[in-house]
Amino acid sequence: MKKMNAEKIQNWYCNNLEKQLKGRRVLFNDIEPLIKNLSSKFNKKIIGNSESGIPIYSISIGTGKKKILLWSQMHGNESTGTKALFDLFNFLENDDLSYNILNNCTLQFIPLLNPDGAIKFTRENLNNVDLNRDAVSISATESKLLRNILDNFNPKFCFNLHDQRSIFNVEGTPNPATISFLAPSIDKARTLTTERKETMSVIVAMNSLLQEIIPNHIGRYTDEFYPTATGDNFQKLGHNTILIEAGHFENDYDREKTREFNFYALVKGLSFIASSNDYTNYQSYFDIPNNDKLFLDIIYKNLRVEENGNEEIKDVGIQYKFKVENGELVKYKCIEKTGNLSNYYSYNIINGEKLNFNELKLSNS
Repeated sequence: MKKMNAEKIQNWYCNNLEKQLKGRRVLFNDIEPLIKNLSSKFNKKIIGNSESGIPIYSISIGTGKKKILLWSQMHGNESTGTKALFDLFNFLENDDLSYNILNNCTLQFIPLLNPDGAIKFTRENLNNVDLNRDAVSISATESKLLRNILDNFNPKFCFNLHDQRSIFNVEGTPNPATISFLAPSIDKARTLTTERKETMSVIVAMNSLLQEIIPNHIGRYTDEFYPTATGDNFQKLGHNTILIEAGHFENDYDREKTREFNFYALVKGLSFIASSNDYTNYQSYFDIPNNDKLFLDIIYKNLRVEENGNEEIKDVGIQYKFKVENGELVKYKCIEKTGNLSNYYSYNIINGEKLNFNELKLSNS
C-alpha cells in the first residue's frame, strides 16, 4: 500500500465501500442485514443483548495465531468506525488483498456495542452509563459482554474505535484532526511498558500511511490516564489497545471521507501486525502532533452582541451538534466560544458586522 499513489488508493477503496451504510447515525437495523449477508468465511453469532434487548453480534474471521479484537460504537453517537468495519469486511472477502492478514491473524469484531445509545444518538447506553468509563465497575450489560469476549478470546491487540468532536485541530496547524491515535497509559506516570511501545509501533505504521494521503491532518489524543477507561484498563491487563478517534474533514459532516481514512488506518494496522514481529520502532509516535482545541465549524467575526443592556463587539464560534427529533437526526448550531477568536481556525469565517445576533438562532447548549 505504501507504494500506491493517492488516486490508486482511492479507487481501490471504492471497490470495498459498503454503500448501504452512510451518515452519522448507524442503527442495529442498518447493520443486521449486512451481517446476515456476510459469507461463510465469517463466523457470526449473537453474544448477548443490550439493556433494551437488542442483539449484539460478534463476527470472527481468520486462522492465524495473532489474535486481534476490534469494536465500534461503544458510544452510540460515534458511528464512523462502524462504517469502516463494514468496508473492512468487504476487503476481507478478497483473498488476494487480505490473505496475509487472515493467514497470520484471527480477527474478532463487535460492531455496534451500544445499539441503545445509537437510537438516542448519545454516548451513554439506555441507563445513561458511559461504557468507556465502565471498565472497572463493569455495571452495564454491554460492558460485561465486551469484557467476557476480552477474557475468553485473549487478544494480543485491540482496536477501540471512536469519534471525536470537530473542535480538535492538529497542534500547530489550522487543520482539523481528521484521525487521532492513542496508545493508552496504564498509570498516572504514563509508564512506557513493553505493551505500550508495541501499541505505539502499530500507530507509527498507520500514521506513516495516512501522512501520505492527508498530511498534517493526523493528531495524537491525550494520553492522560483515566482510571475507569476501557483502553487504559485493557492496556493494563496486557492487551495492546489502539484507540482511533475519527474527526472532521472539510465539508464532511457525515464523516464519509473520514470513514475512508479510518479504513486505511485499519488495513495498515492489521497488515503491520500480520507481517511483523518487530515492534521496536515506537519513538516516532511522539512526533505525531498533539490534538489541540482550536477548530470551530463557523466563526462569526465582529458580531454586535447585546448583554445586560450594553452592546459589545465579539467573535462568536460555533460547533455543530446533533440530536434526534421525531426519529430523525438533526444538526444544529451551538455557541462554543465567544470573545477574541483570532487564534482559532475554521473553514467558514463570516463577517458578522451587518448580522443581527438575535436572528442567528444559536443555541447555548
